[in-house]
Formats: sequence, structure tokens, C-alpha cells
Amino acid sequence: KRPARGVTIESRLDRGRGPVATVLVQSGTLRIGDTFISGSTYGKVRALIDDRGKRVTEAIPSTPVEVIGFSEVPQAGDQFVVVEDERKARQTAMTRQHKERLAEMSRAKKVKLDKIFSQIQEGEIKELNIIIKADVQGSVEALKSSLEKITHPEVKIRVIHTSAGGINESDVMLAAASNAIIIGFNVRPEPKATHAAEREGVDIRPYTVIYEAIDDMKKALEGMLEPTLRENVIGRAEVRNIFSISRIGTIAGCYVLDGTIKRASDGIRVLRDNIVVYQGRIGSLKRFKEDVREVQTGYECGILVENFNDIKVGDILENFEIEKIAATL
Repeated sequence: KRPARGVTIESRLDRGRGPVATVLVQSGTLRIGDTFISGSTYGKVRALIDDRGKRVTEAIPSTPVEVIGFSEVPQAGDQFVVVEDERKARQTAMTRQHKERLAEMSRAKKVKLDKIFSQIQEGEIKELNIIIKADVQGSVEALKSSLEKITHPEVKIRVIHTSAGGINESDVMLAAASNAIIIGFNVRPEPKATHAAEREGVDIRPYTVIYEAIDDMKKALEGMLEPTLRENVIGRAEVRNIFSISRIGTIAGCYVLDGTIKRASDGIRVLRDNIVVYQGRIGSLKRFKEDVREVQTGYECGILVENFNDIKVGDILENFEIEKIAATL
């Protein structure tokens, strides 16, 4: 039997199933249980879904099939190869990841988007390195394409790394080493990544609308970036129970992981696998049956998110406040 080979043609991070990719099988037969390598990712086929949405047990050449079982979201265009040994697959993928990171890294001074104009004027920056993280691979490609079309007489925009999924500590360390800013689209940094960014002086810019990211980049290069609204995450809570109450909505029974959850804060977002599924305001905050203004780390509480009932156990609720900062040029 010939081991299956093919190419990854599309990929995304599915909120319920994890990393998923569409693979075009080019030779051999791909079967459930096969161990594989695709670029710098690896895995074991847990499920195969054909182009009609039906689960199948195998895929023959010239067949596109959705594969579930990746360790991480692969890159579109990566070769997909079935191998015999899972340990070897893991080691090969990790070696490739390490080589990719080393190739992307370069020494440079830290850059902040709101200071980019003055750094260009002083001749400190000739290239603006950018790392893109987004919820799906399609968003990654759209953002990358738009950013690379921005032209400036004195500085070149260079996208040095892209991937689908939440912003992790590894992304921050790459940004620190390569003098890059991180643009996140519909994703949030993990707590470790946030702390690393503060420590290393890395600028993380989260967006939910692509054109806003493009506009900010253009304005920054022209020295016209308006005063920024800096977001301060003040608390995070994990959803551990769900209670549906008629005429009120869904109450999330939560445990405060860190910081403080405040009823009168500027907003709260619902994260699922570090992907933003909703952003709004706190409708009510309770300790047992009592309305409270805030709840500290280590305590349980009930949170109603206004106009959102699709909360699930395991979601993270991220509470934030907004601070207006004058742009520094």
C-alpha cells in the first residue's frame, strides 16, 4: 500500500473540532488512523469528511477531503505526507518549527506603532515587520494581502509570520527578536503572551474589522495616528456552569481566574480557544443571589452577558476597561 501524499489547500481553527484542513489527496489512499506530517505540523487522522459533508473512512487520489486531527493549524500549500511513526512525525514537525522561527528572527530595536513615524523620520526604521494572527486562514491571507499593498517612500512593510489561532508566547518572542508588531484579527493573546509582551515591549494590536487595521497602519506611517484607546484587561473568569432563566437569558456560572470582574467596566468578551466569539457588556453580576459591583480572584460569580446566550462551559470571559492615550509621534 502506498502512503498517501497530497497538499493542504485550506485550513482553519474550528471552535468545536480544533485545527481542521482540507487536503487534496494526490497519490495513495488516506485512511482514518494514518499518522501524517504537513509542513511544520503533524497529527493522526481522527475523521475524514468529504465535499458533501459526509464522514468517510478513506480518500483516494484527486479527492479533496476535510481532515481532523492536526496538532496545529497548517499553512495552505503545505505538502501532506502519511508516515509510519508518530514519534518521528512529531520530531520532524518540531524541527521544522524551530528552523522556521530561527529563519524569521533578526535583531532590531523594539517598535511601537504609535511611534513609528518618528522612528522613520530619525532613520531608525527601514522595514516594518508584522506578525499576523487571525481566527481563520482566509482572514490571515486577506489581511496579509492588504498590508503588503501599502506603500511608503521610506519604509517597507514585511509580513514575517502568519498563522491562524490565538496569539501565544512564541509569537511574542518572535516579535521581540525581529522588531515586529503583532496584528490580531478576531483573536486574543493568551495570558502568558500578554505578560511576555509587557516584559519585552512588544506592541499587540487587536482588531475585529480588517480595514481598521489597514487604516491604522497607513495613518501611523503618515504620522497621523489619532490618540489611541488602550485596552486594559482587568479580569478573566472561566465559565463552569450554565443556567438558563426565562425572561432573563443565560447566566454563566464563573470562577474568577485572575484580576477583578467589574459590573461597571467598559466591556466583556467571550473567548473560545482564544478566539473572540462575542464582545459586549455585563448585564448583571451576582455573588450567590446578591447583585455586586465586583468580584475578586478566586471567587465564584454569576455573569449575564447582554444580548448573548450562546455561552458554553469552558469559555473564558475577559473583562476590560478603555483608557484614552495621546499618540506619541
